[in-house]
Amino acid sequence: MKGQPFVRYVTALIAGISLYVLLPNLTILPVITLLAGLGLLIWGFARTAGSTVKAIQILPSIGALLILMTLGWAVTYQRTASNRSDNLSHVADTLQAYEGVVSAQPEERAKTYRVELEIRRATFGRTTIGPESGRNQQDNSRPDTKFWKPLSGRVIVYLDKGNQPMPRYGEVWLVSGAPRTIDPPLNPGEFNYKRYLSYRNIYHQQYLRPFQRQILGLDPPSRITQVATIVNRWAASVFTHQVGVRAEYGIVNAMILGIRDDLDTDLYQSYSAAGAVHILSVSGLHVGILFQVLTLVLGFLAKRRHGKILMAVLQLTILWFYALVTGFSPPVLRSAAMFTMVILATTFRRQQQIPNTLGASAFFILCFDPYALFSAGFQLSYLAVAGISAWQPSLYQSLTFRNKWVNKLWKLTAVALVAQLITFPLGVFYFHQFPTYFLLANPIVMVMSEILLPLAMATLAFSWVPYLTDGLGWLLQKAAWFLNYAVTQTGQLPGAAWDGLWLSTTVMLLTYVVILCGIALVLTRSRAYMWTTALAAVLLACLTSWENYQQAHQQQLTVHFLPHRTAVSLTYGRHSTLLTDLDTNDTRSYDFYLKNTFGQWGVSDLTIVNAKRSNNVPSLLAGISTFYQTREYALWVSRGKTLLLVNKLSASSRWRLPAIVDYLIIRRNALQEWEQLNGRVVARHIIFDDSNKTPLTDKLLAEAKRRGIVCYSVRQMGAYVADLE
Repeated sequence: MKGQPFVRYVTALIAGISLYVLLPNLTILPVITLLAGLGLLIWGFARTAGSTVKAIQILPSIGALLILMTLGWAVTYQRTASNRSDNLSHVADTLQAYEGVVSAQPEERAKTYRVELEIRRATFGRTTIGPESGRNQQDNSRPDTKFWKPLSGRVIVYLDKGNQPMPRYGEVWLVSGAPRTIDPPLNPGEFNYKRYLSYRNIYHQQYLRPFQRQILGLDPPSRITQVATIVNRWAASVFTHQVGVRAEYGIVNAMILGIRDDLDTDLYQSYSAAGAVHILSVSGLHVGILFQVLTLVLGFLAKRRHGKILMAVLQLTILWFYALVTGFSPPVLRSAAMFTMVILATTFRRQQQIPNTLGASAFFILCFDPYALFSAGFQLSYLAVAGISAWQPSLYQSLTFRNKWVNKLWKLTAVALVAQLITFPLGVFYFHQFPTYFLLANPIVMVMSEILLPLAMATLAFSWVPYLTDGLGWLLQKAAWFLNYAVTQTGQLPGAAWDGLWLSTTVMLLTYVVILCGIALVLTRSRAYMWTTALAAVLLACLTSWENYQQAHQQQLTVHFLPHRTAVSLTYGRHSTLLTDLDTNDTRSYDFYLKNTFGQWGVSDLTIVNAKRSNNVPSLLAGISTFYQTREYALWVSRGKTLLLVNKLSASSRWRLPAIVDYLIIRRNALQEWEQLNGRVVARHIIFDDSNKTPLTDKLLAEAKRRGIVCYSVRQMGAYVADLE
């Protein structure tokens, strides 16, 4: 790493950030690293104090890195909102109301607006907000201030649309009720939404009806962000008007502005299957494309006097205007900062190395936002840029073509190959799929992106010129149509997406060891890399074989957590049968709550049985298990295990089962009092699914504890998983 100091600096900073996240309560560790770092640094200075020529010393350098490691810990501690004494997470009493400001650009969902509120103060006394106080009207009258206390924290609010206009950035709201903490993942393999939001210092959420809030005024937390939000919405209106067709302007808005409100679900899945979904999120890729195009277009200025300075000014102006248009999206800000360093270094003829530039940009970003380290976008973008800069030139030069266009196509293909190779383990780890035809789609996507992005910027720049903007809008619409067509056709090819992949953290890390050491072996021919690659490959094969063996022999019953629904599965090996009352059209709930569970278990054959269609259940389960169903209950017998799903316990129908059942699943508020089970059924295990009302389940659980009845609630304890072996 000689000549690349920021690579060392950012590595030490990352170590400190990781130390805090893994061991936040072990405060003695940063104290030890700080004292050790200072000791080594002082010892090194003292040792060379009288020397005329000061040689480079290892121990003082290690001391400096230990100090930077402590800095990483301290910055992360300072940037963790829950460490503030006035944070919402420390409030013991139930809030009656709170005042907050809309601190980010709201997002439109199917039935709600997703709004991020920054809390300023709250009241624990009596505050009335309701229909009688006026629904959604500007009202500057505030409740009595003697009941209010300062409070900090951020809340995700889902506001019921009704006939409400979209909230604006900077609106000050008076909200009734108390937000609740965000649930942890309650199913095996489920996306950890709570941890994801905690990295953004958000720990609570709330669902609101329009009458539960009053708009008190407008007070934006940041004037710059307010301007960026206004520009972003203006740009969206320009694209929507000029492009016209929803499929096309939805793609343009997503690619250029990061607004996915008008993006069709099927089209998004086509981009995902083609391996081009990354183009739909404003990121460093877009900044890199814009930088490349600007360098090509403005290259003639470099040959003139003071032309390099003029070129740099124009590049920086357009890059940061693009950042403004995206609403200062964090990925774009990160990349704009990195390319700013590249532009300044090139302009003033300072020697630069891509690893050091990457390290410097990452260092300053992590000093400002240490939790960006755990963002998938941050990790994937830096990995891709580092891999492309390190290995793409060697791969590109390994083949030469006389034809200029073929050579350009090979250059794009080499970029796609390297980027996919270096990011695919992390991509599979996060998204659980691999695009089979990425080599077919990515060159087209890259070329069209190089056309779309400048066209979009030109459309905005000349939006005030009547005929010119119409022509640019027409070209933009046709370019977006062609991109959609190419990606859709690729995504519809047989086996376009290798879905259902699952990598554990250990397997992912071993995969990276094999890839990195394998590439180093090819480039250096070193025996050390050969043995390391071979050892990592053997460990990877053994671990994968063991996981496959466990999945092939698993036998388990699971009562899944599914909000307000029933979901019960029996899994034998790689086959699973899921009995659920989830609407077949509600693919979003299945993907969020259940899909990762079956992916983690390696289930390749999933039979979904709709419990609502009672007439079809026995035929669908024929040959797998025995199923008997009435209006009051359903009895499922499979491989000697009995499951009783109770729907109703009425006084008029005194049904009873003479045998003991293994698992009794209470659903749809069937049980009101424990006495209702007397004389009806005896069960070894009692489980409440989430189709029961939470207050009722809580009451029954409290009563069961007093009576010594052992039972289980998926709402309180997560999915119930029982080994049937």
